Amino acid sequence: MVGQEKIIVVDGTGHILGRLASKVAKLLLEGNRVVIVNSEKILLSGSRKSKINEFLSYLEIKSRVNPEYGPYHPRRPENIVSRTVRGMLPIRKSKGALAYDRLKVFRGVPKEYENVEKVVFPEAMAKKPISFYISVGEVSQHLESR
Repeated sequence: MVGQEKIIVVDGTGHILGRLASKVAKLLLEGNRVVIVNSEKILLSGSRKSKINEFLSYLEIKSRVNPEYGPYHPRRPENIVSRTVRGMLPIRKSKGALAYDRLKVFRGVPKEYENVEKVVFPEAMAKKPISFYISVGEVSQHLESR
C-alpha cells in the first residue's frame, strides 16, 4: 500500500462541502494522501440563516457532568471540513483511522503547495449562483465569535 501512495492536492474553492468530502473520503480509502487547500472557500448549500442556526445549535450540545468530557465542536474552517470527511470514513476500523491520518486540511494555500497542480472535482462544484450558498469561512466567523 505504501508504493501506491500519492499526494493529491485539492482546491476547495467553489466546491460543495458534502460532495467534496465524499470524493476525498473515497480517495483516502484507496490509499492516497489528500491535501485540501482553501478550506474557508468551500460552500454549504441552503439558506444562510438556517445553516448558521444549525451550527450554533451544535454548540449547545454539552456534557451534563463536565464540559471537559466533550463533545468538542469544530469552529475553524479546516476543522469543520476535516470533521465532515471523518464522518464519511469508517473511523472505528483500522482502515478508516489510517485513511483519516492521510488527510491534511489548510486555510489558504501554504507555500509548499503553491506551485503544485490542484485537482478540482467538476461534479462537486456549485452549479447555482453563489448567492444560494454560504461559505465555511462565513459560518466559522459566526461560531468563533460565540
